Formats: sequence, C-alpha cells, structure tokens
Amino acid sequence: MSEQSTDLREAVRRRYAAAAVQVTDGGTTCCGPEPVEVDENFGSTLYAADERDTLPAEALAASLGCGNPTAVAELREGERVLDLGSGGGIDVLLSARRVGPTGRAYGLDMTEEMLELALANAAKAGATNVEFLKGTIEAVPLPAHTIDVVISNCVINLSVDKPAVFAETFRVLRPGGRIGVSDVVADDTLTAEQRAERGDYVGCIAGALSFAEYRAGLESAGFTDVEITPTHAVADGMHSAVVRATKPTTAPGPAATVPSAETDSCCGVTACCTPAEQATDPSVTVSEAKSTAGCACQN
Repeated sequence: MSEQSTDLREAVRRRYAAAAVQVTDGGTTCCGPEPVEVDENFGSTLYAADERDTLPAEALAASLGCGNPTAVAELREGERVLDLGSGGGIDVLLSARRVGPTGRAYGLDMTEEMLELALANAAKAGATNVEFLKGTIEAVPLPAHTIDVVISNCVINLSVDKPAVFAETFRVLRPGGRIGVSDVVADDTLTAEQRAERGDYVGCIAGALSFAEYRAGLESAGFTDVEITPTHAVADGMHSAVVRATKPTTAPGPAATVPSAETDSCCGVTACCTPAEQATDPSVTVSEAKSTAGCACQN
C-alpha cells in the first residue's frame, strides 16, 4: 500500500473513531446521545420510523450512511449477512431481525471504538445472532463461500483499494449469493479532480467511483446482473445509489462453515491472523491450510 493510501485509510479511521467517541462519551443530551453531525443526505433519518424504534439510541446516533441497504437486500429467514464497515451496528442489528434466529449477521469494521460501540448496542438490543469482526474490507477475515448476502452503507467509496473490496466480496459469497449496497456514486462525466472539489475523501465524496467504473469493477470481479440505481443527490453530480449484483451459481468452490470469533480460529488455523497461528491439522503448514480454505487473511 502506498504512503498516500495509508494516510487516507488512517484519516478514515480517525474520523470514525472520533464519531464513536462522540456518541459514547461526549455527545449526550437530555434526550439521549447526540447524533454525529451530518446533513439530510446521511444518517438515521434515511431509515423508516418503525425501524428506528427498534434500535438503541446510540446505534441511531452513530449512523453515518447514505442509505438503508437492509431495505433493498431482500434478506430472508436463515441467511448469513455480512455488513462491510459496520460502524455502530445499525445495519447489522436490522439484518439480524430480518434473518431471524436461524440466520446470522456479521459486522466488519477496522475501528476499535466503533466495534466497542457496536457490541454495546447489540447487548442493549438483545441481539444474539450477531458477531462483530475486526478487519478491513479489503481483506475480510472469513472463509470463502460462507455468506449469502453482503451489504454496506456508504463505506466502499472510502476504500483506497476498491478492486480488492470487490474481489473479497465475491470470494466470501456463496455461489448464487448477492450484494445489496448503498454507496456514493459519481456521474460518468465528472473527473477525479471534480469529485474532490465536491468534498473530502473521508466525507464519502472524493473517493467515489463513477457509475461506469463501479459497474466495470463488479463485473471484473466476476459479478453478474449488476444494477446501480441512484436514489438522491448528495452533491452536484454525486448520488447516493443502490447497488445490486449476483455471484453466479456456477462459481467454483464448496460452502464452508463460518467460524465464530469466540473460537479464535478460522481458515484451518488457530489464533487466526496473530503471531501464534498454528494449523489445526498438524500434517499441513499454516499457509497450506489458509490456501485450501481460500482465506484472505494470509501472511
């Protein structure tokens, strides 16, 4: 990763860490936690009132998304859902309700402060079919072919390596799996410089792909049935959009069992992604175990 990319990722991490701290420590009013400052194009107001009423106030206050991906992902009972960049957990908690006790909702975030807030929100909501994982959306710490639906809310545009995000999303989805994503997308006529003029990178604008770039990126990763539908403008030539796509049923590879974070293992190794890694099968090496499992978390 280049120095510029590392700096951008750190800027994103700092922004969302500060948002989590504002909600948990510094943003309390007489009526509950004070929402992180956003305009009408972002935040919990994009969710229906009956959805907001089921969630902890802190989950609503930490919402920084540009849409409501759970409303378009058509989640079904028993499905396994992964939310990329899960933040305070609002979409994970809503997904958990939709997939029911036989399903499971995973949240992935790189920010410790947001993960702590999400775990607290899950406890307040009494959600038992959720799990939060620490990691980046460019290297998802889950085995291949284990997820039915991937959602995300105004986060992919923040990535400094979007081809890696699309490839990882494709990898973890089972054949026939799908994505239902809300994201910021730019008109095809806007240059990268013009996108930057409309907002900074961590504010979801400068890092946005154009409609054509988004489609090409998903198709290059292997997705089919790509649909990108703008919902509302967030700046001149920039839109919140619903993105749908499908992993073909002919995609190779058997389904695998999704590990629990509580077991501290994945991809055929224990102490996954730590210096203490050991293969669960002593007859193979750690790298062989990970390669067989198709795990992205490889040294």
